Amino acid sequence: MLAPTIWFLFFFVAPMALVWGYSFGENDGLLGVKITGTIKNYAQAFDPEILKVLRESVVLAAIATFVCLILAFPVAIAMTFASDKAKSWLLLLIMLPFWTNLLIRTYALIAVMRTEGLINHSFEWLHGIAVMVGIPVGDYAPMPLLYNKFAVVIGLVYVHLPFMVLPLYAALDRLDRSLIEASLDLGAGHLQTMYKVVAPLALPGIAAGLVITFIPAMGAYLTPDLLGGPDDLMIASLIERQFKRANNWPFGSALSFLLMYITMIFFVLRSYFEAKGGKVAVH
Repeated sequence: MLAPTIWFLFFFVAPMALVWGYSFGENDGLLGVKITGTIKNYAQAFDPEILKVLRESVVLAAIATFVCLILAFPVAIAMTFASDKAKSWLLLLIMLPFWTNLLIRTYALIAVMRTEGLINHSFEWLHGIAVMVGIPVGDYAPMPLLYNKFAVVIGLVYVHLPFMVLPLYAALDRLDRSLIEASLDLGAGHLQTMYKVVAPLALPGIAAGLVITFIPAMGAYLTPDLLGGPDDLMIASLIERQFKRANNWPFGSALSFLLMYITMIFFVLRSYFEAKGGKVAVH
């Protein structure tokens, strides 16, 4: 027990405590950062421009998380009711993206979504066929799929979808299927069974999926940096600029811990939903 405790203190608690201390400090020309106990870095984080970036980060991450939930739920249900052999292959396909570097995957997405990419070329090809058969479709103009908020959301969904599928599958795979059969036998439709039986029982998995998808999405750096436009700044990019370009470590540390505080709030909410989950309402 002593060795894991020392490892935890040395590699996690000590670095985080140092950054937390920096958030109450000021730049010092000789010492780098002087910890003075000031809260001006946290006060600066509530400037309108910073709040705008934080709000954009929360909104984009929330949209991406919601889309992930919508896409992941049918996948998790299909995996739950698949044969054992099919489950193994489906799990392999879900885990396969983790075997490839995130930078490579993002550049692959850029190749698909750029002006001369696969999507625009496909629509251009369809437009040419429509013109050949005499359908009045007008002139074709490539769709601006990159360097905007739409591209950022697509990138976040593309990267974080497995984080939603896996906890949903873990929760759904433990369901008592006799409850589903009983619901159908008693006259409930499939949609009603999903809403009143499956969803409440899967609530802990849904809560876990929301948390572990939303938090990394809100703190994503590479995806919005490569896919977003100049006005699509997210909180992680702002933190990076404070540490690298502005050389303002105290303010960067304060922003980092604001992100940490938001993370803690979501973990508290997750615990609350897990405590309430796993129960089916009877009417």
